[in-house]
Amino acid sequence: MKNFSIGILFSILWASASVATKFGVQSAPPLILANIRFFIAGILLLGITYGFVRNETVRLPGRKELLQLSLFGFLNTTLYLGLYVYAMKYTAAGIGSLAVSTNPLIIVLLSSWWLKRPTLPTDWLAILLGMTGIGIATYPLLQGSITRPEGIAVLLLSMVSVSAASVYYSTVKWELSNLLINGWQVLLGGVFLLPFTLSLADFNETSWDFQFWVSVLWLSLAVSIIGLICWFYLLRIDTVKASLWLFLCPLFGFIFAWWLMDEPVTLFTLCGTVLVIGGLYTGQRAKLKR
Repeated sequence: MKNFSIGILFSILWASASVATKFGVQSAPPLILANIRFFIAGILLLGITYGFVRNETVRLPGRKELLQLSLFGFLNTTLYLGLYVYAMKYTAAGIGSLAVSTNPLIIVLLSSWWLKRPTLPTDWLAILLGMTGIGIATYPLLQGSITRPEGIAVLLLSMVSVSAASVYYSTVKWELSNLLINGWQVLLGGVFLLPFTLSLADFNETSWDFQFWVSVLWLSLAVSIIGLICWFYLLRIDTVKASLWLFLCPLFGFIFAWWLMDEPVTLFTLCGTVLVIGGLYTGQRAKLKR
């Protein structure tokens, strides 16, 4: 029951990120929203870990580890979340949540190219189902100007970036704790993004209002800290079963988008979501059998 509750909590928090981001970019330029979120989450994670956790994995990273954390943070935070936040300014919140669920499918392709792992026919079928599902779910939103083509393009680039980060993460033999890895990569990702924020973002367009701070704090505390703690816990229990909780993210994502942002839920939405979930299941089925 405890694992089930943590899995549901993870799915809800992970799915809520797209709606929280959508609210945030209404009050501030995407780069400013992203940078403040990264610094808050990184500083809090590192402060809590170094201040209250006592074991052999809690230490400062070495030079090689710092380089590894920098590359991981650049891919996983600067590029992925920076592009994702920008894309949400031009994309429906439900589509953002749906796109995140395709990460395991893109990882299959990148692993095949990067790690020379064989790609099975079921992998190609899973990818085809997932991408077709996104296309179907997106179609009516493009017609209604809720989503723009450039937003979808940037969103897909962000998915490629986070998938590349996941593949890179699997190639490194990490000796730091999960909390430290996450804290350092988020903080370093914010540092790498800062020059772009200072040079490209217009701070005069930022409304430091209640909506902005609720969005930033939710993304920093609920998603980047609590959500990831739940995810790491699930990974320690069973990696394959943990990935199954991603199946619920599109469902919760569209519920939040409909409830909080009045985004339409149509037959296209339902068909697209079913195809994406079908693609995820197809891609994970072989692992589940093992």
